[in-house]
Amino acid sequence: MTNGPGRHRRTSLTALALLPLAALAACGGGGGGDTSAEEGSGKGTISVWAHQGQASETAALQNAVKSFNSSQSAVKAELKLIPEKDYTKTITATDAAELPDVLEFDGPTMANFVYTRKLAPVDGHVSAKTLGNATDAIKAQGEIDGKHYGLGMFDAGLGLYANKKMLDAAAVKYPTSADDAWTAEEFGKALSALKGKDSDGKVLDISEQYGLASEWGTFGFSPVLWSAGGALLKDGKAEGALDSPKAVAAMKTFQSWKTYVDPNTDGNAFAKGKVALSWVGHWMYPAYSEALGDELVVLPLPDFGNGPKTGQGSWAWGIGADSKNGKAAGTFLDYLLNDTNVGAMTKANGAVPATESALAKSELYKEGGPLQLFADQLAKPCGDSDINAFCVAVTRPVTAGYPTVTAKFSTALNSIYGGADPEEALQKAARAIDRDFTDNAGYEIP
Repeated sequence: MTNGPGRHRRTSLTALALLPLAALAACGGGGGGDTSAEEGSGKGTISVWAHQGQASETAALQNAVKSFNSSQSAVKAELKLIPEKDYTKTITATDAAELPDVLEFDGPTMANFVYTRKLAPVDGHVSAKTLGNATDAIKAQGEIDGKHYGLGMFDAGLGLYANKKMLDAAAVKYPTSADDAWTAEEFGKALSALKGKDSDGKVLDISEQYGLASEWGTFGFSPVLWSAGGALLKDGKAEGALDSPKAVAAMKTFQSWKTYVDPNTDGNAFAKGKVALSWVGHWMYPAYSEALGDELVVLPLPDFGNGPKTGQGSWAWGIGADSKNGKAAGTFLDYLLNDTNVGAMTKANGAVPATESALAKSELYKEGGPLQLFADQLAKPCGDSDINAFCVAVTRPVTAGYPTVTAKFSTALNSIYGGADPEEALQKAARAIDRDFTDNAGYEIP
């Protein structure tokens, strides 16, 4: 798979965790089994690995580590930064015994690292206060069989950014919250009305420049499936979920929007006023707000019948399965996930704070803030399996087979967008996913 969004606006990469996952697909075989880190003395030096993303994020993390080390004398954290493009494959290629005490990871890769015995549960090492302060959505991403393997500093969300002036000019009424989201049919009518007032008829940006046959395709448009009552997987199988009649119908509707889409090759179609609507995530708010000011409005994605949905999940922190000092690792994570550090990190990257206390203080995401919609959506988490009409934020399937799921779905999505028959494309993807899961005994973690 490709690397998702390109070099500009690196926040999109870090906010979404769009690292290449394909390398993981080859590392089934691990056979898993729960692995607990040794408690240790709670003192001494611990090793910490993290991805080196955008400069502002890196600086926030380095400051947090420096502050931790100066705040007490019992534990010293030594930070190693690995370039973002190499990060996941470095963990994948490193033997568990050589991994650090504390490591960051891309959310969807977690289950594979548990399966290959590289991550230990953080339960019992981090404090009850830290675990209790994590948002329900971020806990859903990091949980397997009731155990927590990852906690994040920030989360992600999707929505529609809209140009109020253009909507008003086309007499398009728009929703104000997820509770009154456009239906898919209403969204189609809005596109048609906007087209009537647009010189080239291209009124929608779907961040096509990121590449639909990538993690963006899965993260950005699996909400279409979920909102229609379909899913990527159901009870460990893709057939009957990914290729269900509801999923096929939804993908046909998605395909019909192409006539309205601006390719957005430079990533600035919405900011430059070329389109009225942009289907993307929280990370574009700084640029869009600067460009549009008070004319910017934030809307939920359309409702295909099972309620509007959004993807969620991002980078998280865990403890290496072979750590000999889990207590010290937990002490570091307790500090890393405090309000000061979460606040500094989310200020650096614009992401949604993944702790309840930092979220309540956030100028962007608190009640009445310009991005309250994203916080409201994450406050109604579905997890990865109980996707009903009352929840909004869906976790990508927590399975060691996720690399195959995303590769096959995003490839199907891209081909459907290009004109392929939705039913055939989804059936082909579902068969390939199920074949892989059968070959790997369902990626069950004993």
